[in-house]
Amino acid sequence: MINTPERKRSRALLDEPRVGDIRGALGSLKQDDFAPRENWAHRLRTLLAILGPGLIVMVGDNDAGAFSTYAQAGQDYGTTLLWTLALLIPVLYVNQEMVLRLGVVTGVGHARLILERFGKFWGAFSVIDLFALNALTLVTEFIGISMGLAYLNVPKAWGVGAAAVLVMAAVSTGDFRRFERFALVLVLGSLLLVPVFLMVHPPWEQIARDFVVPQLPPHAQLADVMLLIIAIVGTTVAPWQLFFQQSYIIDKRIGSRYINYERLDLVIGIVLVILGAVAMIAFCAHAFAGTAEFGKFTDAGAVAAGLSHHHGSTLPGVLFAVALIDASIIGAAAVSLSSAYAIGDLFSIRHSLHRSPRQAKTFYGVYFCLIVLAAALVLIPGVPLGLLTNAVQTLAGILLPSATVFLLLLCNDREVLGPWVNSLKLNVFTMLVIGVLVTLSLILTAAVLFPGITGGQIAAILGTGGLLALLGTLGMALTSKRREGGRVRMARIDRNAWRMPKLEDLSPLKMTPMRRLWMIVLRGYLVIAVIMVIVRVVQLAYA
Repeated sequence: MINTPERKRSRALLDEPRVGDIRGALGSLKQDDFAPRENWAHRLRTLLAILGPGLIVMVGDNDAGAFSTYAQAGQDYGTTLLWTLALLIPVLYVNQEMVLRLGVVTGVGHARLILERFGKFWGAFSVIDLFALNALTLVTEFIGISMGLAYLNVPKAWGVGAAAVLVMAAVSTGDFRRFERFALVLVLGSLLLVPVFLMVHPPWEQIARDFVVPQLPPHAQLADVMLLIIAIVGTTVAPWQLFFQQSYIIDKRIGSRYINYERLDLVIGIVLVILGAVAMIAFCAHAFAGTAEFGKFTDAGAVAAGLSHHHGSTLPGVLFAVALIDASIIGAAAVSLSSAYAIGDLFSIRHSLHRSPRQAKTFYGVYFCLIVLAAALVLIPGVPLGLLTNAVQTLAGILLPSATVFLLLLCNDREVLGPWVNSLKLNVFTMLVIGVLVTLSLILTAAVLFPGITGGQIAAILGTGGLLALLGTLGMALTSKRREGGRVRMARIDRNAWRMPKLEDLSPLKMTPMRRLWMIVLRGYLVIAVIMVIVRVVQLAYA
């Protein structure tokens, strides 16, 4: 089906305010603006109007959980795990590029597409996973806020309550542009990590070497290291990002004619998130090296105190604490919105920031309830805050393969994406990523069940996982190759003029028995892996 721009309104959008002019934080674009961008000034104005989704989803991912995870990596293992961030850069871009492509072409949220294409069973599973994980993640955001406030000597109850009110008020104005301006101010706040890095001044040569040379920390417990590596993966490439960015792009009214600007927005966001992550690992490694606290991470609040103590000035700790609060607030807003968007998609209710709370009661009700519940839980005394925060990031890493499988299948569905479906190279890369993620969780499971596991046995697991990933990738490549002719024919269609037809007009997705079997096997294994994470966290808590 080919749609001209004039027929754009005929798409099966689930909320009418999602059609209209783009009113971003830094500029506006008319709905009927199809003029070519002929000079740099015009292109820059367009980019400024589009900027937002990529920046918010990436910087929002450097949230309280990320602060805790990256700080632990630096304080406990120095800069030896920096290489994990380098490997995650292409994963970040590929995953989020597929999501933004789905958003601009379909005009339908991620949860809705899973429900319509895979049925109620898998749609419910995906949203239940997201909702449960997001609820836990949201608790960690308010943990981060409470830790930052405690360091700044602000009363916990008042500070957490004020932060909750601020997060709810920023979203509930009924004006999309106001929320985006609020979010971009918080994005700027993430740059407070730069002066901390400059004051601590870790060695550039060591950072550069460990960023590109993979290694494992010497004399470390393997299960603990694997738990942390998976946590780094889970906090850097989180499942909620997929649901948030797709819905946010649709809510901002970005169409396929601006897809390259949105890709650039994503790249800028990735640069910021990786710079922030490298800075945190590096300055924590340098500040705690050779001290009694090295290898004894507790939580992000203690990191702020340690930075000030070992630097000889309170300023690094203060800036770290303020950056932690800033990151937690933007994370809380983005994570809660991803849940509210998913519920709106699933039940076909109004779910747009262009609507006021009176016009979209359920959408905002879900958002408010999540915020209030998370803030209340954090005020309960005796909760092991640091351990809970890292456990949530590890769970996100464990559940990521399942979310990526759905994303890959949707991006190969020609009924949904037409000429915008994945290329063979992109499919091969994504299959390899899924294989690596599953192999990492398998090593974690083995390390929990068998604490005395050796390096040779780990190498065997890696080799077996790599071989299975390679075979799966080869199968994907052969299948994609047979369909390449159809993809090439579809590519001849004007991609910028193509839109997904109405959901009810799509042909049913053909799920082969083998594909269904592998999805069930993956789901079953991930349940086991989640149980193993819980077991390991309990062991660490008692230790």
